[in-house]
Amino acid sequence: MSKILVMHGPNLNMLGTREPEIYGSTTLADINSMLEAQAAEAGVDTEFFQSNYEGALIDRIQQAPGEGIDFIILNAGAFTHYSIALRDAIASVAVPVIEVHISNVHTREEFRHKSVIAPVVMGQILGFGTDSYAAAMYVAIRKLKG
Repeated sequence: MSKILVMHGPNLNMLGTREPEIYGSTTLADINSMLEAQAAEAGVDTEFFQSNYEGALIDRIQQAPGEGIDFIILNAGAFTHYSIALRDAIASVAVPVIEVHISNVHTREEFRHKSVIAPVVMGQILGFGTDSYAAAMYVAIRKLKG
């Protein structure tokens, strides 16, 4: 059975209470439940990982190929904008990655406009609130199912 790893970066554990005017009131647990149901309906397994630490995210990406992970959905949070190490980890594995953001980073502060991971991911989905995750899951399932 195909397996999708959904990874959440720094501060995403605070969803539901963190700046609800930007990120909404949906919690990380709510997002994970929604994605798990979406994947199960398609016959795909999911695994979820959240860390506020860059190294933990890098370690998890590097472990993915050996664990049979077929696809990664990644919201790298602020690491999106400056973590060359995270970018290099993504580039070093043969697992496709979709970059996700809840907000439209291009309409926010200028420092959020650049993604250093964009050149090494399959694509970006952003600006649709938590539906960005659902859209990424849809794409990942379609790619896995052919």
